[in-house]
Amino acid sequence: MNEAQTAPTVLFAEPGARWRTVAYGPLLCLAVLLLELVLRGQVHWFGLGFCAALLAGFVYLQVVAGRRHVSVELTGSTLREGTETLPLSRIDQVLPEPDEESWDDEDWQSARALGELSGVPRRRKGIGLKLRDGGGLVQAWARDHRRLRAELTAALERLPGPESEAEEDVR
Repeated sequence: MNEAQTAPTVLFAEPGARWRTVAYGPLLCLAVLLLELVLRGQVHWFGLGFCAALLAGFVYLQVVAGRRHVSVELTGSTLREGTETLPLSRIDQVLPEPDEESWDDEDWQSARALGELSGVPRRRKGIGLKLRDGGGLVQAWARDHRRLRAELTAALERLPGPESEAEEDVR
C-alpha cells in the first residue's frame, strides 16, 4: 500500500506559519546590498550577511514553533489543534457563534482552548464545542473560523451517531 491510500483526507488545514517568511529578512538585506552597490558607497558585506543570517535564524525558530503549536488540521475522523488531537467521535456538537450584539459571553468562550497553549492564539477565533460523556466545553480555533466551523459541522453529520451505533449493536 502506498502512503496516499492510507493518509486520511484533509478537510481543513492551516499551517500556523509559512516557510517563505524565513526569506523576508535575507531578501531585505540583499536589497540593501544591491542599493549600496548601485550607489557606489561603502558596501557592508559582513554586516549585511550577519544580519541576514541572524534574521533567518530567529524567524526559522518562530516558523517551527508556529507550525507545531498553532497549526490546525481537520480530517474525517480527527481534529488536530497544535499538538492536541481530538477524535471527532468525542464531539457532541458545534455550538453557535456568539451574538456580537450581546453584552454577555457564551459559556464556551471561557472554556479551555484545545492545544497546549493557555488560550486561543492571537489572530484566531474560537469555536465552541460540546464534548460527549460529560467532557464539558472546549474551544477549537482557527484564522478562518467560519470555514472550520462549516467543515467540522459537515464532518460531524457524516459520522455515525451514538444512537445508530446502539441500533447496530441490537441487531
